[in-house]
Amino acid sequence: MTSEWKAGSRIVGKGDWQGRAYEDQGVILDLVPMQLIRYTHFSPLSGLPDIPENYHTVTVRLDSQGPETRVTLTQDHNESEEARAHSKGNWRMMLNGLKLLVEG
Repeated sequence: MTSEWKAGSRIVGKGDWQGRAYEDQGVILDLVPMQLIRYTHFSPLSGLPDIPENYHTVTVRLDSQGPETRVTLTQDHNESEEARAHSKGNWRMMLNGLKLLVEG
């Protein structure tokens, strides 16, 4: 993910998913360092046209709980139960990777 990391700036994620190159995009709506990021998100891999109605809003919140940090992630605007389940699986994989990274 690349961005200027301030509210109103563009956010871009590039990569390869199952052999398909992609460039996801959106705009940072809110950013509170070490606490919250909320941004819009569109992926061309969805097969949908790049119009505002096809963007999600993703919110990642960090809450300190003593020596631990709780990560809460939400994503709105999934057009079907299948899309919701797909997103849930992707986020679960990403969060599990983050957990492995930070716990060593």
